[in-house]
Amino acid sequence: MRAFVTGATGFVGGHVAEALLRRGDALTVLARSPARAAGLAARGATVVAGDLASADALARAAEGADVIYHVAALTGAPDEAAFLRANRDGTAAVLDAARRTAPGARVVLVSSMAAGGPAVRGRPHAGELPASPVTAYGRSKLAAEAVVRGGELPWTIVRPPTVYGPRDRDNLLALFRLARLGVVPVFGDGTMELSAVHVEDLAEAIVRAGTAADVVRRAFYVNHPEVVTSAALVEQVAAALGRRVTLLPLPRGVARAALGLVGGAATLLGRATILHPDKIHEFYAEAWTADPSPFMAATGWAPRHDLATGLAQTLRWYREAGWL
Repeated sequence: MRAFVTGATGFVGGHVAEALLRRGDALTVLARSPARAAGLAARGATVVAGDLASADALARAAEGADVIYHVAALTGAPDEAAFLRANRDGTAAVLDAARRTAPGARVVLVSSMAAGGPAVRGRPHAGELPASPVTAYGRSKLAAEAVVRGGELPWTIVRPPTVYGPRDRDNLLALFRLARLGVVPVFGDGTMELSAVHVEDLAEAIVRAGTAADVVRRAFYVNHPEVVTSAALVEQVAAALGRRVTLLPLPRGVARAALGLVGGAATLLGRATILHPDKIHEFYAEAWTADPSPFMAATGWAPRHDLATGLAQTLRWYREAGWL
């Protein structure tokens, strides 16, 4: 099968590309910096230099693809307009290229649980519930979904929650480092319910979304079935490290002020960050949880890692890579 992957030099996209190569697919990737894709090229992938703003590069990369895995996304931006330019308009550019050079392709959009919005404690999201994103990032991902849903090509949308595993710098690495110190701040009282997914399991799910028969024109949450509180997640990370930790609850007002300072400084310096004041709506929600059983039933996918084994494997990788 001929596959095209955007975001293949990133965390999730890199694991998707590797999963496709293991399958024996003919893989093409788009890379702003071809040097960062050298490892994929050495394993047989075709690397096209360019980004989502380059219509010609997108058209060359998409040409003849059977499946297009659109993984690239902006997770930190100075304002909502920047999120929309990258996530909504970038998705439109991928679809436009596909219409011109891969009119028979299926599109798999890797969205986010943020597009659906928070859940209610004890009631994980399941199926096609009304979307209620609470951040600029979530709204931009929902806008990207709308572009795909309104297009001519067959599509599947996957909405992962927190993703962790080897090469993750943004989600749990900081938590491991704090747990090693013995004191970890948590938003609120630690009772927020969370779903998570190991990146290798997610990559396999994304590949199945591009090949399974019963997933076309459907959106799915993809995550571990287990639910954990934010406090319990910290404790499991500490257990993997063999440490005991003290939780430091952060009142909402303190977190809001800190986010305002960090976000304002990033804007003044022209730097992208995920830490803006509207993230308070994510950090203090009751739950970010979902039921993966519809996707499991449609594809036969099942995660190979539970949270304990996934955290232990991630810790080993961090240590071997010298990140911890």
